[in-house]
Amino acid sequence: MSSQKERTTGELIEEAEQKQCPAQKASCYVEAFLKELMCGKCFPCSFGTHESAIILRDIIAGRGTQADLPALTQIAEVLTVASRCKKGKDTGQFILDLLKTGAFPEHIEGRCSEHECSLLSEYRIVPERCIMCGECQVVCKVHAVIGEKKIAYLSGYVPFEIVSKRCTRCGECLRVCPNEAIIVVDKKDVIEVGVS
Repeated sequence: MSSQKERTTGELIEEAEQKQCPAQKASCYVEAFLKELMCGKCFPCSFGTHESAIILRDIIAGRGTQADLPALTQIAEVLTVASRCKKGKDTGQFILDLLKTGAFPEHIEGRCSEHECSLLSEYRIVPERCIMCGECQVVCKVHAVIGEKKIAYLSGYVPFEIVSKRCTRCGECLRVCPNEAIIVVDKKDVIEVGVS
């Protein structure tokens, strides 16, 4: 039996606010809410939060559809009215407030302006900025950075690049790059450029 103290709405919001992306905030809050012990006295709270968690996961993963937004709005509105406890009502209101930010339609289009949704973003090395120091390659635990460190007296080295399929978007390479040569771009833009 777990002796973990149930967290308040304020504590759940505080944890969610660590994220920058509104979709991530909503998902973080709802996932944390679902880990809490529920009283089980009302259907909207247990079913509504579970359904909203599924929708939010899809939106963050780039699988969201236009139909998800009205569904999420309806779930949140029902939670604010029909939940028996304040915590359930607060959950609905938190989701509604985040839906007003405009970030959710952007996610449906395959973009995250905060670049926090890793499945919608891609890390790239800008060749013109890269000084070939190799720091990014050293910190990459999944060996997603390929290329060769530049040696002054040699030529014909392979420039650095990030293999997107290997990259976990942990951000370590961003932190160590001394020349800000690594950028985060929307995957949708990469696909569109590749098509044209």
